[in-house]
Amino acid sequence: MSLSYESSGVRYDQLDAFKRACQKAAKTTATLLADHGYSEPATTRGESAYLIEAADHYLAHVEEGLGTKNLVADAVQAATGKCFYREIAIDTVATIVNDLATCGALPISVAMHAAVGDSGWFSDAARMNALVEGWAEGCRQSGAVWGGGETPTLKGIVNPDTIVLAGSAIGKIAPKSLRITGDVKDGDSIIFLASSGVQTNGLSLCRLIAERLPQGYQTPIGFGDSRTYGEALLAPSVIYVAFVRECQRRGLKLNYVAHVTGHGWRKLMRLDEPFVYEITTPREPLPLFKFLEQAGPISTREMYATFNQGIGFAAYVSPELTEQVLAAAQASGYDAWLAGRVHKDGNRKAVVIPSLGLDYDGSTLQVR
Repeated sequence: MSLSYESSGVRYDQLDAFKRACQKAAKTTATLLADHGYSEPATTRGESAYLIEAADHYLAHVEEGLGTKNLVADAVQAATGKCFYREIAIDTVATIVNDLATCGALPISVAMHAAVGDSGWFSDAARMNALVEGWAEGCRQSGAVWGGGETPTLKGIVNPDTIVLAGSAIGKIAPKSLRITGDVKDGDSIIFLASSGVQTNGLSLCRLIAERLPQGYQTPIGFGDSRTYGEALLAPSVIYVAFVRECQRRGLKLNYVAHVTGHGWRKLMRLDEPFVYEITTPREPLPLFKFLEQAGPISTREMYATFNQGIGFAAYVSPELTEQVLAAAQASGYDAWLAGRVHKDGNRKAVVIPSLGLDYDGSTLQVR
């Protein structure tokens, strides 16, 4: 029997219903911005970052959490003694600032939220210092100051042996013309930027698979990769802020950007307007994803609906800018390639991958 993300206890239909309810209620508070000299721009609700608008700039705000990836780090450290909390910290910063950059905002300040069940969690000096060093490194990679944080002890809510990592960031778009608005057109190019692995998504399912493996996280993943399952899962996420910054510096317009996290490749159709996103040149999945598909087992359709399958960021650009945007990505240190095209097909909204026989209708992504 094939596994799915739902089998790990995560149901997007329930989560997304709550998110839509929050968006509806939150919008009723937007008029309060006027007292501060700001307003809410159209179409910001439901995007990865929330924008507020002034006469000559936008401010952007994001709150994000790591999820359960640190439980993998805990299990690997217990078995091997090797600490991965530097990587875990980078992951947490990445999930925050990558969302922020999708609207064209460059992060200014990042704050940490580190909740524990017992303050004794911080008594492991090596682990604590790794977390601190990694967070600072993530901020440096993002070009943002580490502005502060909160470390509540939540006895009875958080397990005393674990930590809940999350945080927030603020950023700015100036001039306002740098905002990434969703100005996608028929024929636009889809550019993919490679991920380092699962990054921060689908870890509940990854953990379920580990429980079923005789060697757990110490299982070699094979497929030409010498790492263990745990080591591969704990590769730190890629931070994509420098790509957006470099495109802005070169005057290259990004019509839309998607941070490929929850919902897998279905996230490629996050934009509200209906388009068909045809992926004509998908790369072969990384060894880790081949291992997951086999070890689950997980169907290919479920793999692409849950995991990033080797891509962490997607940019939609006018065809004539394709080579220049690819050059900007590569100059700023990213592995990027032309992956497909956007098509207009009436009111149809879908992600299609013809070579894999996969078609995800717009009804499979309900984030607004």
